[in-house]
Amino acid sequence: MLFNSFEFLIFLPVVFIMYWFVFKGNLKAQNIFILVASYFFYGWWDYRFLALIAFSTIVDYSIAVVMSGSENKAKRKMLLITSLVVNLGLLGFFKYYGFFVNSWVDAFSSLGIEMHRSTLNIILPVGISFYTFQTLSYTIDVYRRKLPASKHFINFAAYVAFFPQLVAGPIERATNLLPQFSKERTFNEEQAISGINLILWGLFQKVVIADSCAPYVNSIFDNYESMNSLSLILGAVYFAFQIYGDFAGYSNIAIGTARLLGFDLMRNFNYPYFSRDMAEFWRRWHISLSTWFRDYLYIPLGGSRGSKWMQLRNVMIIFIVSGFWHGANWTFVFWGFLHALFFIPILLLNRNRSNLNQVSENRILPSLKELSQMLMTFFLACVAWVFFRASNITEAFQYLQNIYENLSFNIQYLNIERYSVEMLLIIFIFICYEWFHRGKEHPFYGKWKWLKIASVILLLLTLGVYSNHQDFIYFQF
Repeated sequence: MLFNSFEFLIFLPVVFIMYWFVFKGNLKAQNIFILVASYFFYGWWDYRFLALIAFSTIVDYSIAVVMSGSENKAKRKMLLITSLVVNLGLLGFFKYYGFFVNSWVDAFSSLGIEMHRSTLNIILPVGISFYTFQTLSYTIDVYRRKLPASKHFINFAAYVAFFPQLVAGPIERATNLLPQFSKERTFNEEQAISGINLILWGLFQKVVIADSCAPYVNSIFDNYESMNSLSLILGAVYFAFQIYGDFAGYSNIAIGTARLLGFDLMRNFNYPYFSRDMAEFWRRWHISLSTWFRDYLYIPLGGSRGSKWMQLRNVMIIFIVSGFWHGANWTFVFWGFLHALFFIPILLLNRNRSNLNQVSENRILPSLKELSQMLMTFFLACVAWVFFRASNITEAFQYLQNIYENLSFNIQYLNIERYSVEMLLIIFIFICYEWFHRGKEHPFYGKWKWLKIASVILLLLTLGVYSNHQDFIYFQF
């Protein structure tokens, strides 16, 4: 079920009314209802994969209970390894089986050895990367004794399947979300209004920005060989805002929906395109994933301790793994590798923690230095986004090569019968909206609040009519 669908427009109010009016004051009934609603939400896409998420839930719940009650270090470690093998095994089979088989065959073909290519037609379960990492954080934290094992199966099952963030995050930690299922929840009007504002802003990011950019991106990337330099540059810029609007939009809708039910989820995006270097970018982009890799991979590998060589190795590992997490394609691996290359000079200069403050704090406009830093960071991000969007690495390199070879900078008429001027205007307005509210969670703060909300609703109603209602990009991850 998509957040930007008619079905969800009916689903959410029904859940909200039943949750607060039918099951009000009964915590156990509310949690059971959340679990049922979440399974219905997920099963709307494909009910067959409900068994998969139920299996992961039962396995990790059982392992954590046994682990928590044992003082035997060897036994606890074996139980943790079992959880890792089961969860990563399922993720690897459904997401990477075909990739490894094809890569293996291609490797032998390059040596002149022909092998029979036979792969299963495996459907990727929506959200498997997200809820797998969520359950893994639980078993790892129980193993580290940072969290006691849940004694309430319904609470744990609801935590794993919590529908607002089930299929595309944020990737919640058990230490934050799971305890909220054990606390009495009362309706808070201020929290609910905040949730509605986040949902509205998320829909704006998705429908007005991401879905409006999508036709331009598809047209340019599908015909990149005949596009001039300006069009190719715009294609990369449009995709940067498409994926940002798409994923940040989903995250904001998820966080807002959770608040309507009395839950607080972690922030996932913090105006990443106003970053002054790549280290700051990754503190602001997909925060739940970057901090997950930091806590469960980077720090266990040694983190920033040890020699520079060890630090560089750890950075390279987490970025490449992060790229591979996104999809079974070498383009994603290379995307992660590029970000590692962008990050390493900052680490070598010990400047990876230099931009922790708000950009242009207490000032309306950035300085020339800040502006140049943000433009350079955005440029590097766009170069990497070309590999993220391209079908294969060869196509990505050809796309970038054509920018330097097709030296023409006139506005081309695209096969979608649109010029780019209108889209550039929408993006400019969006950038201004975010810039003047960069210190806030969303733009509906301060003066002219109702005028801002009215303008966003107007754009949703007008541009939403012409939207292609694109699926969320991150559903495939």
